[in-house]
Amino acid sequence: MSAETRTQRFPERTIRQVRLDCTHAMVRARYCSERSEVARLRCVDDQPETEQSFGSQLWYFEALGVDSREQRHRVFGVVEYSLQFGLHELVEDRVFDSEAHRDQYRHFYERGAHRSGWRHPANRWLAAGFFITLAAVCLVYFFARTLSA
Repeated sequence: MSAETRTQRFPERTIRQVRLDCTHAMVRARYCSERSEVARLRCVDDQPETEQSFGSQLWYFEALGVDSREQRHRVFGVVEYSLQFGLHELVEDRVFDSEAHRDQYRHFYERGAHRSGWRHPANRWLAAGFFITLAAVCLVYFFARTLSA
């Protein structure tokens, strides 16, 4: 038995692992693992692994969480994986009170997936600082060597 996401089917082993990680996310969010239930599970982003880079998957889940006071809460969660050599490595999992908060995480996930290059101002400042420091150290070295000769 496999779960279906749009047109892609995932192996039962993958679904079991994702469901287990969703349950662990619920426990970390302080919900009871025995009385809480993951109701819906779906993969919302699947980037396959290539020869040049690892892949990634982002799974959404909806659950009914039961807290320590026996109160039921509808919660929304996310589980993020890195696909490395065919294995799912858990990157992060979160549980949110609303779908809007979960969607904010997805926005962060999509923005963070893009690597910032040398065009990013922080990287340019870092490079400039490194070269200025290196130049200053060289000048001090040559100045000290000239004075001691």
